Amino acid sequence: MFDNLTDRLSKSIQKIRGQANLTEENVKEALREVRVALLEADVALPVVKSFIDDVKERALGKEVMLSLKPAQVMVKVVQEELIKVLGEATAGINFNAQPPVVILMAGLQGAGKTTTTGKLAKYLQERENKKVMVVSADVYRPAAIEQLQTVAEQVGATWYPSSVIDDPIAIGMSALQAAKKGYFDVLIVDTAGRLAVDEAMMKEIKSLQNSINPTETLFVVDAMTGQDAANTAKAFADALDLTGVVLTKIDGDARGGAALSVKTITGKPIKFQGVGEKMEALEPFHPDRIASSILGMGDVLSLVEEVERKIDKKEAEKLAKKVAKGDKFSLEDYQAQLLQMQNMGDMSAMLDKIPGMSNLSENIKEQVNDQASSKATGRKIAIVNSMTIKERRYPQLIKGSRKRRIANGSGTSIQDVSKVLKEFSQMQKMMRKLKGKGMMKMMQKLGGKLPGGPGGMPF
Repeated sequence: MFDNLTDRLSKSIQKIRGQANLTEENVKEALREVRVALLEADVALPVVKSFIDDVKERALGKEVMLSLKPAQVMVKVVQEELIKVLGEATAGINFNAQPPVVILMAGLQGAGKTTTTGKLAKYLQERENKKVMVVSADVYRPAAIEQLQTVAEQVGATWYPSSVIDDPIAIGMSALQAAKKGYFDVLIVDTAGRLAVDEAMMKEIKSLQNSINPTETLFVVDAMTGQDAANTAKAFADALDLTGVVLTKIDGDARGGAALSVKTITGKPIKFQGVGEKMEALEPFHPDRIASSILGMGDVLSLVEEVERKIDKKEAEKLAKKVAKGDKFSLEDYQAQLLQMQNMGDMSAMLDKIPGMSNLSENIKEQVNDQASSKATGRKIAIVNSMTIKERRYPQLIKGSRKRRIANGSGTSIQDVSKVLKEFSQMQKMMRKLKGKGMMKMMQKLGGKLPGGPGGMPF
């Protein structure tokens, strides 16, 4: 997301950085390019106008002009105004209510409400430690109820049965009673969508909202629809008491116009963003982090949180202790590291969160992702799995005929087996250097090269 906008903003801000002093003329020139960048990103025109006016007013004020480093302050101004447009603070689910907290999911057909319902259930169970029930009040779309049942089973949430012959309001009321009796923390109600905003749909969902009195009414919208997403969100906000927005398919939106328009147009915070197809691919929307990312400053906090969630800490500690003691790094250890890498997912998306790395060429990102993709890592794991226990412990035994057998067993080539053995050998040498105080020395060497100076990463 925001790839095009980041590229254009980086170029316009680079021009400002090249100026010894900021003048009304060069500020106007830079903001002209920022305006074009925002419009190309499909940001709503009123939002673009307001943003440019606010930045211009601050950029030509004393705060910037009297600064010793006006270009840097200018970047700060743009970042702060972006945060304002995106929603100031991170807004999560409001749990300050009598359980069960009811969450009503609204939106157009095809926006991804049912999938998002499952993702949200998984998120609340795993990260908020909540007991979650889900129910479908969509009695119109074929197999909508069955789809939610499948999704609920996939994420381990309790599914409340409903039927196409039931009334949506009766479904909502019945599920609410069941959630109360079962002492559930959260009830998520998936509602029917339409291909376009229509009066009948709004009337029905409004009646459902009045009947079950949800704590949260979240509007689910496809980020790839750009300005249309903001306009549709406005229509729903006018008809319903929305408390927030969920942007789906944000990973497929290179422009980011919806994210930059929705908050201003609806007055409602973006609470979550769908960042992929997997059930765990739902993240809180952090305006400050998104603003930094747009300006090419990365998103270190999100990167750290993602790594912490996906890495098996016990396995990592076990390897660290083994290396520190000087025990030999084995092929089993190598295999464990491959499994950890596989859990990390898309490496190019993670690269974007490292300051300055978003400017890498697509070619380099593709190379990194090819090397660390699930497919490539899966091949390496299959190769190690095809080895005997003896071969894993004594890899020097793996010669011609053994390589051929391992390649056949893993569905790879002899060259692939050789590459894995070479990579393992290189890792083994590196681990040997980390023996005892070697790991500490390496961290000290890295410290001066990482963002934040000698202290390492700025967190």
